[in-house]
Amino acid sequence: MHQMDHIYKNIPLNKIPWNMERPPKALLDLVANKNIVPCKTIDLGCGLGHYAHYLANCGFDVTGIDISTEAIKLAQERSKQEGIKAAFRTADMIGDLNEIKETFDFAYDWEVLHHIFPNHRQQYIKNVHQLLNPKGKYLSVCFSIKDQQFGGQGKYRDTKLGTTLYFSSENELKTLFEAYFIIKELKTIEIEGKMGNHLAVYCLMTRK
Repeated sequence: MHQMDHIYKNIPLNKIPWNMERPPKALLDLVANKNIVPCKTIDLGCGLGHYAHYLANCGFDVTGIDISTEAIKLAQERSKQEGIKAAFRTADMIGDLNEIKETFDFAYDWEVLHHIFPNHRQQYIKNVHQLLNPKGKYLSVCFSIKDQQFGGQGKYRDTKLGTTLYFSSENELKTLFEAYFIIKELKTIEIEGKMGNHLAVYCLMTRK
């Protein structure tokens, strides 16, 4: 069983730190300011699909993918119960992504990249690039090395869930992204968390 399936099956959903129903302010602002308008969208590491459901209700054509079959099942169940038009599929974002036959105008990962270690990040970013249409937009938000959670030091930090996260600097993410994307905005922001707020690196880009 994948570690994420174990978490979704054995931990109460309201205790999973990243399972937050309210969309983050940074995503709400992009939509409110019309920096992102309704379009074909992919939610990378969608979890239970809360943000995908929000965008679908705003008129976006959304597909959510996650490595956890349990999370995808729960996201699909909620879509059906609430009559939300969103698609959800199990997929490994550092695999070949043969499950995804479409391309998209907007991709985003919220608190996903810090689960992906540096040796897999090139493949991940290449996959995101291939999923996007020319000039498609991409938003990535992941924990900053400046964040004080989980011990507050070092690149690799262990969590109480038994996961290990990788904390990034703005410079290393700039180097990672700029081979495939034109960076429009790169900054460190404060984001809400269940156990306290985090510092995270926010990067909004367009596909080269």
